[in-house]
Amino acid sequence: MNPLKLNSERIKNSRINLPQRDFIYNAFSWLILGLAVAGGIIVQMALAPDLDSLYVIKLGGAFFAAGLILMALPFWGVMILLLASFAALLGLEEFGLDYAPLLGTGIAALYLSCAVQLVYQWDKVVILRLGRFHRIIGPGLHLIAPLFDRTAAHIDTRIRVTDFTAEKSLTLDTVPVHVDALCFWMIWDAQKAVLEVENYRESVALSAQTALRDAIGRHDLASLLSKREEMGREIQKALDDKTNPWGITILSVEFTDVIIPQALEDAMSKKAQAEREKQSRIILSEAEIEVAANFDIASEKYKSNETALKLRSMNMVYEGLKNKEGTLMMMPSSAMDQMNLGVGLGAAALNRKEEENT
Repeated sequence: MNPLKLNSERIKNSRINLPQRDFIYNAFSWLILGLAVAGGIIVQMALAPDLDSLYVIKLGGAFFAAGLILMALPFWGVMILLLASFAALLGLEEFGLDYAPLLGTGIAALYLSCAVQLVYQWDKVVILRLGRFHRIIGPGLHLIAPLFDRTAAHIDTRIRVTDFTAEKSLTLDTVPVHVDALCFWMIWDAQKAVLEVENYRESVALSAQTALRDAIGRHDLASLLSKREEMGREIQKALDDKTNPWGITILSVEFTDVIIPQALEDAMSKKAQAEREKQSRIILSEAEIEVAANFDIASEKYKSNETALKLRSMNMVYEGLKNKEGTLMMMPSSAMDQMNLGVGLGAAALNRKEEENT
């Protein structure tokens, strides 16, 4: 089985490591090649107007085809083969030295066009000269020495995010959990990222996974569920200490999901429901105590004022009828007699009359 495929399946967001290109064949390379070949065709037709123009055009097109090959396969070895092929045309009877102006111009343009390197704003490019570290080039246009220099790596200095996971890890209280997390990081030293570690992407992902498992093993389930931010900062610090020598800074680690066994999840749900039921019963009992205390105070008021008690009874009957409009309320006749509505109303009217006279 392909080891590169296994590597990409083991870590999320990891990329298969392809051979690193030796240079960048960009738009400015095409501009140099196009101008040089066009100038070579003009000079060739001016110096040898009797030559077949179709051969001249085909030869110019061959240089553009070579540019396409270099764009797809930007390696110095490929460029040497192309240059050798065009140089060999000078020895053919069909071309010979008659086409030397166009061939010479095209070969020089093909060689020099590879030296112009375009670097984008967010990239840093590590240049090796004869296998040794030479310099780092930033955004803009740069010239390198063809065959001698090599663009070892193009480092994206923007903030990156890598998702990683810890499957079936045991917490401090031996609960198996599945945790998914995100790691935000960036490269601040391109030279260290290329020269100090073989594959910084995979190294960051594997280190984050190891730190996550270690943090899970040192905390119980309750802490894992309730203190995610603290654990994220703990993992971030441990990762940052490890990756700083690689020129990499870990900005933050955030948990996205914590999955626990279904049976334990059901048990925790039942426990939470029981806690809520307990709290509701406690609140209800406290309310009943307050109501009973208020009733006790009210009874003292009604005890010394019989008229107020009867009026309260009448009010209760009225409220019941009002709230249950359209319904039939049945009450024993003894209750009405005990209320003594006529006496109660008469006493209330007499009291109001006396108040008006005074």
